[in-house]
Amino acid sequence: MCVFFLLPIQRVTFKYDGSTIVPGEQGAEYQDFIQQCTDDIRLFAFVRFTTGDAMSKRSKFALITWIGENVSGLQRAKTGTDKTLVKEVVQNFAKEFVISDRKELEEDFIKSELKKAGGANYDAQAE
Repeated sequence: MCVFFLLPIQRVTFKYDGSTIVPGEQGAEYQDFIQQCTDDIRLFAFVRFTTGDAMSKRSKFALITWIGENVSGLQRAKTGTDKTLVKEVVQNFAKEFVISDRKELEEDFIKSELKKAGGANYDAQAE
């Protein structure tokens, strides 16, 4: 487990500095990450979400690859190869996302997908 997640930090990013991937920002607010996702950049994020149901709450991690709409085709293609380097650092996550549409960055959408990947759902018993 990454030590930084014992603090109130919920996410870290990895960005490009030229052709090199370097650590980006970290923080507690998911909305701050969304603000970084502009149409002209590529960005990787390792984000912790609290998911679960009435019976069980747990932390789930997502690896999000953001590719802005104005990123060139060559850079888009290279992002897939570069992601393998990020995965050498970030190895444990419940679900991986490749996103170019800001609607798919919505926290509820990501949490919903993580919940589906999480297995049993005991919320149905409360109905």
